[in-house]
Amino acid sequence: MSSAEGLPLIHSGFVSVVGRPNVGKSTLVNRLVGQKVAIVSDKPQTTRNRILAVVHRPGGQIVLFDTPGIHKPMHRMNERMVDAAVKSVGQVDVVLWVVDVTEAYGPGDRHVRDVLRQSKKPVVLGINKIDSVPKQKILPAIEQYRHLMDFAEVIPLSARTGENVDLVEAKLLQHLPAGDRLYPEDYLTDQPERFFVAEMVREQVLRLTREEIPYTTGVLIDSFKEDGPLVRIQATILVEREGQKKIVVGKQGQMIKAIGTAARLDLEEYLERRVYLELFVRVQEEWTKKPSLFREFGL
Repeated sequence: MSSAEGLPLIHSGFVSVVGRPNVGKSTLVNRLVGQKVAIVSDKPQTTRNRILAVVHRPGGQIVLFDTPGIHKPMHRMNERMVDAAVKSVGQVDVVLWVVDVTEAYGPGDRHVRDVLRQSKKPVVLGINKIDSVPKQKILPAIEQYRHLMDFAEVIPLSARTGENVDLVEAKLLQHLPAGDRLYPEDYLTDQPERFFVAEMVREQVLRLTREEIPYTTGVLIDSFKEDGPLVRIQATILVEREGQKKIVVGKQGQMIKAIGTAARLDLEEYLERRVYLELFVRVQEEWTKKPSLFREFGL
């Protein structure tokens, strides 16, 4: 298809990536963009902020909103996260609903479905993690979800391996409106550099402390100074209890050292410079219930 001037017709627009916590939304966004714009963890509710990321292709431009998982909020921070995800649905041209084929359809999915039905937006359903189940289980899952609502597309995929992600991209572009590109070719995300620095430190806290530290851990960047070829960063890891601080610090400081080493390697790759990273741990009781602190985390 081409425009009246004979030029190839391109499609550009906004897509909100939604779903329950821990279904692989951020992994899929990173895969579509082609580089890391969101941290990934096997802990639910890892993503807290709505992250805008742009996919540039010859056929157009997909502006993705990676959103926090839609779930029943347990405290004020959760409420803010879920509100951001739900509001994003009303701001886009198409919704990409990601579900986990390894998890049974339940109340959380029904809530997402109801939100999407009310929005009346075109919905592409991505049935993720097909690499984790036998192939004979995929078709029944497709049939189960297909009847929930009038989907624009239903696509089984694996964000981890990349299977069918190119098809997701093609179908999203197809359902976006025809029009000019919305962002310059070199534009990637709306989040500042410090946001990604904090997120990369938090990712290592979640990865290395495993089940011992809840997702309510936060990271604040206290100092970010460029010193010639070196970037000097000081960051504070926020926890809610003294016992959590002991876990993050670890015996003779071994855990905080491991977190710092892993985060520094990621940061040096991201910033393409040498990094000196100094980490601190602070107890701030029930900080997830204090909206005055949310702004420090960009929530």
